[in-house]
Amino acid sequence: CPKALVDSERILTRLRAEGYAISPDYQGADAVIVNTCGFLDSAKAESLDAIGEALKENGRVIVTGCLGAEPDYITGAHPKVLAVTGPHQYEAVLDAVHGAVPPAPDPFVDLLPATGIKLTPRHYSYLKIAEGCDHKCRFCIIPDMRGRLVSRPAKAVLREAEKLVEAGVKELLVISQDTSAYGTDWKDRDEKFPITSLARDLGSLGAWVRLHYVYPYPHVRELI
Repeated sequence: CPKALVDSERILTRLRAEGYAISPDYQGADAVIVNTCGFLDSAKAESLDAIGEALKENGRVIVTGCLGAEPDYITGAHPKVLAVTGPHQYEAVLDAVHGAVPPAPDPFVDLLPATGIKLTPRHYSYLKIAEGCDHKCRFCIIPDMRGRLVSRPAKAVLREAEKLVEAGVKELLVISQDTSAYGTDWKDRDEKFPITSLARDLGSLGAWVRLHYVYPYPHVRELI
């Protein structure tokens, strides 16, 4: 899931900024963070398997992500996890890591790129512009897990995009739960559908902009 991947990138960036190293294997880690999915039953089963594997190989496990919205479901299967946090709860994840492995930063050696840590190849990057969704589709559990639509400020999105392009990113993959609805949660917005101006501004940066999760609103023709 690209949205969960961005969450992982943000967690990694914050941890590296505080002086934590990232281990390539279970044995070299003081703790393991498992980012989960809870969208389908098969995804829930896969998440529980990943948590079980981490507990077996390491023993000190912090769980986050969409399945974290059902903490009793996780602790019922794996009562020994150190902590369970829900989706996009970065501060709660960091608090759990601090409790398991107190930070010991060294400002002379802990250097981060301006774009943070990325889990994608250098030529493209996901750019998350919002969380949650205001629709109540009966077949979809996302609003229950990630809440109502909360759009990031356009200036923050553009600032992140500019840093990515400056770092060599050639393709920006714009993601959210409902990209067409970006900005419609702002009460005092200047325009009815802010996604059109955001897309226009992103398109001026010189990178290829690919909009994901665009649904058929009346303004989509103008957006295209």
